[in-house]
Amino acid sequence: MPANYQPPRLSIPVRAEDHSEGPVDAPIVLVEFGDYQCPHCGAAYPVVQKVQKKLGSELRFVFRNFPLTYAHPQALWAAETVEAAGAQGKYWEMHDFVFEHQPSLGQPTIFLDEAKRWGLDAKRIEKEVAAHVHLARIQEDYSGGIRSGVNGTPTFFIQGVRYDGPPDVTPLVAALESSAKPTRRK
Repeated sequence: MPANYQPPRLSIPVRAEDHSEGPVDAPIVLVEFGDYQCPHCGAAYPVVQKVQKKLGSELRFVFRNFPLTYAHPQALWAAETVEAAGAQGKYWEMHDFVFEHQPSLGQPTIFLDEAKRWGLDAKRIEKEVAAHVHLARIQEDYSGGIRSGVNGTPTFFIQGVRYDGPPDVTPLVAALESSAKPTRRK
């Protein structure tokens, strides 16, 4: 990279309506733009979980949708399904379940059956996905990603600045911890 390289920044800062885990006032914020069918995002999923476990309450993790539909035909369906489950209070459960069952994305009944086991209205999820009730939110995430310099998935932002390093636990944790040193709680 050139010496004067400045990585892109988030065009839409983290907001209250973002899907996030961890304290709202955490000193470290990690944003992922991801695609539920992307194998690289599938590989990054356990990395993010390890990072969350390592940093605990020091980290707020935000997930934004970036379905690459030209390469992953089930990505938009998956994002809409996760959003529909979220409308019933089970966003993170479905988010995790989709990544953990990524090879089954072509079989919607697996995801709807799981939603029923959680006590969700699976028919409502089906109807909302068919009617694209949550599409505007997904498109907003995607557009914000484009404006922020996202050109593939997963793409991470640390404290609003794109992280261009490898999506591996050790370098990601090091980048996250160094980004928060001036404000990090003791």
